[in-house]
Amino acid sequence: MDLTILFSPIDESIYQDIDDPSALVKSIRIFGDKMPDYSNAQIAIFGINEARGTTSNKGCEHGADEIRKKLYRLKRGTGKNNIVDLGNLNPGIDLDETYVRVSEVCRILLEKNVLPLLLGGSHDLDYGQYKGYEEMDKLVNLLNVDAYLDLDDSERADATTKHINKILLHEPNYLFGYTHLAHQTYLIDPTSVAILEKLYFEAYRVGHLRSNLAEMEPAIRNADMASFDITAIKSADAPGNANAQPFGLTGEEACQICWYAGTTEKLSSIGFYEYNPSLDDVQKKTASVIATMIWYFIEGFYHRKSEQNFKSNDFLKYTVSMPVEPEILTFYKSKFTEKWWMEVNHHRTSDRYARASIVPCSYKDYQTATGGDVPERYISTLSKLI
Repeated sequence: MDLTILFSPIDESIYQDIDDPSALVKSIRIFGDKMPDYSNAQIAIFGINEARGTTSNKGCEHGADEIRKKLYRLKRGTGKNNIVDLGNLNPGIDLDETYVRVSEVCRILLEKNVLPLLLGGSHDLDYGQYKGYEEMDKLVNLLNVDAYLDLDDSERADATTKHINKILLHEPNYLFGYTHLAHQTYLIDPTSVAILEKLYFEAYRVGHLRSNLAEMEPAIRNADMASFDITAIKSADAPGNANAQPFGLTGEEACQICWYAGTTEKLSSIGFYEYNPSLDDVQKKTASVIATMIWYFIEGFYHRKSEQNFKSNDFLKYTVSMPVEPEILTFYKSKFTEKWWMEVNHHRTSDRYARASIVPCSYKDYQTATGGDVPERYISTLSKLI
């Protein structure tokens, strides 16, 4: 499919005055006069100028180019940066048509092993991002970073406040795991958290995340796709959002999450949503924060290690005898990165579930097992496999 018909080229004024040869833009192939060849790229950036899904943050449809203005001027990292920028996706006749276009572009890129990096637009556009996996015949783990849970199912709700509920109810169902980071308890209906817990999904409030960000790394490492709502970042660091809150993630914490996501070998798409340049400060501070987050994600991407062959000599295998079921727990530790994984025994025969049976974990999970207790990650994963 010729993607040119779906996209508008990037305005030259965004990058034509960047003379620094070490600028990131110098290593990105941009849709200007013609669509760049994306078939052999590793990352494909594209903007989505769509905000019909939100009633509270109108103006976020103009965010992509403002982010580019900051991103392009950052210095190139250490990776080889095989990156293309496809331009901005033309919105559909209606919102549902835009979802279809987003999903089709993501599907095409994913099939070519190219990672889509989406610049929204309202947060509900991650529904299109999720639908891009529909024909891949694999189970998907979704990582969502947001101050809100967006599980409203009432008639008064707009698309941005119910898009996660829409993903959970989507048929066919290929969502295996859902992890929510950085919600703020005083903004959340307690029943929404209870719904996620009943489904054996994970939700970590911002205070829990901040107390030990390193413990969040295994949850991030388990993701196939990531969706980042800028509302999760506190207003002092990211004022360019109509729903910005005085408390939330710092810009540094957001960059750390993006670094973890970038290094996650199985993560194959990421989207950044809800940036509203009309509400940003004069220096476009929010755009700078998002651009830096993307920079850390890209840098993390080029620090990925191939760590999936657990039978190789690159891993240490630990077995723990348990006083309760299961009788034995098996852990793997990488000799190079010192990251941990845990094997979950199940009776599913489909190959779709084999990929989900060895889950990222932490040294703390191993310590829990050696103390005679079954780690919570084991219990929640097994509950979804049986």
